[in-house]
Amino acid sequence: MTYKFFPHTEEDVAQMLEKIGVKSLDDLYQEIPEEVRFKGEYKLPEAKSELEIRQFFNELGAKNKQLTCFAGAGVYDKYFPSAVPYLVERSEFLTSYTPYQAEISQGTLHYIFEFQSMMAELTGMEVSNASMYDGATATAEAVLMAKANNKKANRVLISETVDPKILAVVKTYAHYQNIEIDLIPQKEGVTDQQQLQQKLSEGGVAGVVVQYPNYYGIVEDYTGVADLCHEQKALFIMNSNPADLALLKTPAELGADIAVGEGQSLGIPMNWGGPYVGYMCCTTKMMRKMPGRIVGKTVDEDGQRVFVLTLQAREQHIRREKATSNICSNQSLMALWVTIYLSLMGKEGLKEVAQLSYDGAHYLCEELVKTGHFSLAFDQPFFNEFCVRYDGDIKQLQQRLIDNGIFGGIQVGDDLLMLAVTEKRTKDEIDKLIELVS
Repeated sequence: MTYKFFPHTEEDVAQMLEKIGVKSLDDLYQEIPEEVRFKGEYKLPEAKSELEIRQFFNELGAKNKQLTCFAGAGVYDKYFPSAVPYLVERSEFLTSYTPYQAEISQGTLHYIFEFQSMMAELTGMEVSNASMYDGATATAEAVLMAKANNKKANRVLISETVDPKILAVVKTYAHYQNIEIDLIPQKEGVTDQQQLQQKLSEGGVAGVVVQYPNYYGIVEDYTGVADLCHEQKALFIMNSNPADLALLKTPAELGADIAVGEGQSLGIPMNWGGPYVGYMCCTTKMMRKMPGRIVGKTVDEDGQRVFVLTLQAREQHIRREKATSNICSNQSLMALWVTIYLSLMGKEGLKEVAQLSYDGAHYLCEELVKTGHFSLAFDQPFFNEFCVRYDGDIKQLQQRLIDNGIFGGIQVGDDLLMLAVTEKRTKDEIDKLIELVS
């Protein structure tokens, strides 16, 4: 064989090339310019002992610069109890991978059931599924649900105050489902309600998507939006930060049909960008349109409590072309992390964390404005994230902060800086940032 770790023989390769009408592997890659092809030998090190490997990666990891994080935009530096990673690794959870064989997967089924219960309670919704890949794809799946619910409508309205990363994923899903995405303009950092009403009145709308708090950290008032949607037979879809729901009105209280979002704020480390976990909750009426699966609780023939896959649309496996979306896997390990985090924190713990984040953000904002170099970009209520205008060079400002060990927010405009504060940020850390920008 040409490559000892590849299972295919030279005969296998020749048959595959013949099948696709290519004479050689070089011909297969002929569209790749010669100047970008690598022709040298790979610089692979010699074999190392376990001790040497550990030392190598410790030295590599030491090159990472750990910064005090004041950035957000969907990913937040959150505290989690030290017990979480140890409980996640327990064998009844970690090794019982598939939920399909109930007799050997009670650990997996149990924590998925608890995850569903907690997310339903946190959002106020009636039903939750067994987690989603992430918040962006969960939002895209909600858009597909809206289309499946109203086959006569192929237009979905999305507020411009939704995170651009989420919007990009939704547009990708919608493109291949012939769903038209129509943006609702923003006005002073919030959804333009007049434009929303006008677009709804035009008809043909399957759903409306908003974010809560929105991309700029603003807590928009969506009172009455659900009624406007329902009058036009459109679903109201809310993408919410679940950690903030400990203090804010729930999607259910605001009349949402589907609540989705990113669960990273529920104690999942930033992990250099992932993996995270999406959630999806909905009303009972929408339950059978929901992708994925639902775990339920029952009793066995001996009367003992057991957990089973209660609801899965048969289209998920048998008539997949008829399914809303063919989801046969979920971020189960991260759902377990969230479940343990929520169990350990409890209701009062979640409220305390949310309050600390809120208080810290407002303190930072007030102190920044006092310096005279910053002004609040939008005169709107915010939670733990906000945008300020800076009278200097933002890139130079951020570099100065990085040089002093601080990741100073995210630039979202020429003079617009977005900062986030979580419960991990101390007053001393906030004061250090203030001192550096004054």
